[in-house]
Amino acid sequence: MAITLTKTVLKSGVWHGRAARDDGAAHPAPRLSAWHQNDALDAPEVVATKETGQWDVHLTLPARLLSDGVQTVLFRDDESGDTVGSFTLVAGDALDDDIRAEMALLRAELDMLKKAFRRHVSEGVG
Repeated sequence: MAITLTKTVLKSGVWHGRAARDDGAAHPAPRLSAWHQNDALDAPEVVATKETGQWDVHLTLPARLLSDGVQTVLFRDDESGDTVGSFTLVAGDALDDDIRAEMALLRAELDMLKKAFRRHVSEGVG
């Protein structure tokens, strides 16, 4: 049975998500592991929910993940070895450059749209 892992929130250094079996039937809790750059992290906590075939998943992020650049964490199903989910953290100078470049692009596109709209309105009125 395939497992789907969906993020719910990242809060106070803990990643929270929901794991579910595709068939929705009752199964034992999945054995999940978390990996960063081929290094195993502490095992995520998997807690049964009131919903059959669903579990809450909590992963406390180690401080070493909070570094400049892009960090990706993979979740694997230990039974099948399949990757069932992932998330990415972006921090530091790399983030600043990306946000500035994206904002500059958005401003340029907005200016272009404003000019085109003004030209359209002025041509339509006259």
